[in-house]
Formats: sequence, C-alpha cells, structure tokens
Amino acid sequence: MTATGTFGLSIEARNLHWLLSNLVEEVPGLRSVAVVSSDGLLLLSSDPARNIEAGGVTSPEGPRGSSADLATIVSGIGSLTVGAARLMDGGGVKQTMVAMEDGCVFIMSISDGSLLGVHAEADCDMSVVAYHMGLFVGRAGHVLTPELRSELRQSLEEAR
Repeated sequence: MTATGTFGLSIEARNLHWLLSNLVEEVPGLRSVAVVSSDGLLLLSSDPARNIEAGGVTSPEGPRGSSADLATIVSGIGSLTVGAARLMDGGGVKQTMVAMEDGCVFIMSISDGSLLGVHAEADCDMSVVAYHMGLFVGRAGHVLTPELRSELRQSLEEAR
C-alpha cells in the first residue's frame, strides 16, 4: 500500500505514511488514527480523504468523520494528562485510554511531546490496539524530527 500525496516527500515521511497505513490495516476495529505534534497540529492521519489510500478497505467514520477532530481530542486529552502527571509527581505520561459506551480513545506519547491517537470500536481488543500502537511509536519515535514534523505539516496544508 502506498499513501496518496506522498510523491515528493522524503523517505522518512513516506515510511511514516506506510507505518500508519499498516497500523490501520492490521488492527481490527480502528475508526481513525492521528499523529499530533506537541503544539496540537495534525501531522498524519488515517483519513482517506486526506492522505491514506483506502486500498479497498472502507474505514468507518471517526469523531464527526474527521481525523482533524481526533487530533483536537488527542491534543486536549494529552495536555490534561501531562498536567495531571505533573500535579501528582507521576513522571511522563506513556499512554492514556478512555473507554466510552460506543468506542475507545487510546493515546501514546511518541517523542518530543508528539502523540499517537486512535479512535476504536468499543469491542476492540485493547491489548492488540495497545501492542500495535507501541510498535508504531517504537518505529516512528526516532525519525520524528523537527524537520520531518515540518515536512508532514506542509504536506497536509498542500493537500487541502
């Protein structure tokens, strides 16, 4: 699978697109996925209309159908949990999970405050989601440099 809109992107950016596509394909029950920078900007998303080729797989609607909405939610929850951890002298936040009646939101720290957020079905296998998110974070964390974040933001702006 190749990501649409990756022509002209660096190898690192194309690899991140591929990792995200892989996450979406391999984990059943995912509605949407977003990678968010420390300042809350969407860097990468599973929204097929934005930058991921569907490859014949239909992806269910995320929050209001938009990965940008998921990015806002992830950024807000991420900020709250970091504040809570500081107040409780708990150290850095590694992951957060919100279980709702009709879905779940999982958030994991990537690097330099960047976050991976997943909106999944309520009946998803949480351990499978967390495992695959951990794989993504492990593979993406070392390449998500300031230069790459800037390139990803710019490619999303150009896609609009």
